[in-house]
Amino acid sequence: MQMTFSIKPCRSGSLIMICLLLIGHAALGAEPSAATGNRFYQDTKHGWFRYEDPPPEQKKPETKKKPVARPPREDASLDQYSINDLWNMYPDDFQELLNHVQKNAVQSPTERNILKYLVIQDVARRKALAYTNATMYVTQKYGDLLNVGQVYPMAGPGVTARVEMQKKEILQTISRAGTDHALLFFVKPGCGFCAKQATILRYFVKKYHWQVKTVNISRNTSAAARFNITMTPTLLLIKRGGETYMPVSVGVIALSELERKLYRAIRHLQGNTRGNNFLMYDFQKGSALDPTSILNKGRQPWAIKRMHLQ
Repeated sequence: MQMTFSIKPCRSGSLIMICLLLIGHAALGAEPSAATGNRFYQDTKHGWFRYEDPPPEQKKPETKKKPVARPPREDASLDQYSINDLWNMYPDDFQELLNHVQKNAVQSPTERNILKYLVIQDVARRKALAYTNATMYVTQKYGDLLNVGQVYPMAGPGVTARVEMQKKEILQTISRAGTDHALLFFVKPGCGFCAKQATILRYFVKKYHWQVKTVNISRNTSAAARFNITMTPTLLLIKRGGETYMPVSVGVIALSELERKLYRAIRHLQGNTRGNNFLMYDFQKGSALDPTSILNKGRQPWAIKRMHLQ
């Protein structure tokens, strides 16, 4: 089969386009590389009028502004008040003014500013002294309401009498409770502290004739679990005819401390004390050392003493 070729004449416009392409190629200097050609075909996928989000702008580190120093000045805020005004000023307002005057004196320590601060500081000292004097006056005048010295004296003879009353009450309470109370003494093998506590308990039993039952938590695990005993030696107070009990001590405890803690535990199981007056002795009931006794007063103390107030 014979093939024939023919050359058709080009139009002038087509010739011009070919020339422009050749000139542009020569201006670029070299043929496009394979990478450039691939990138061209990849970029065309975006379209000729594509839009892409610009890269995020990096925030410039913020520069902290240096505090502008205030020029020293004479403070005139105190000049508008007299000494009587300062004396009768509300404490919060007085404190604010005092701080302001002090800062001005530190910033500008002139003779005038320092004198202002020392004067207002002297007013504060005198107000505190007046409050202390007035408090002592009211405390002494209404000692039956506010003074604890009647049940907790600080003088030597009074302290001796108070200690004797406490010992007497402890002795009587423990002695009477021995008929329907008992101590559980929890121990375990190899506990050296338990042996020392046992020696102290022998003195206790000889003095009060109480029943003390020793419980080995290694053998009697049910008792240990019932009373949640994990450490030895531990002393626990129980009361006959009831399920209530009260821990007395954990670890070695001296006889005098054992008596005090046992006394408090007995009174608590008997319903004579609660959590808010647990440390109160019976002879202090209704006094200033009885926290809730004031709730039974009914009327306000200042209303009862109204005729005597000045």
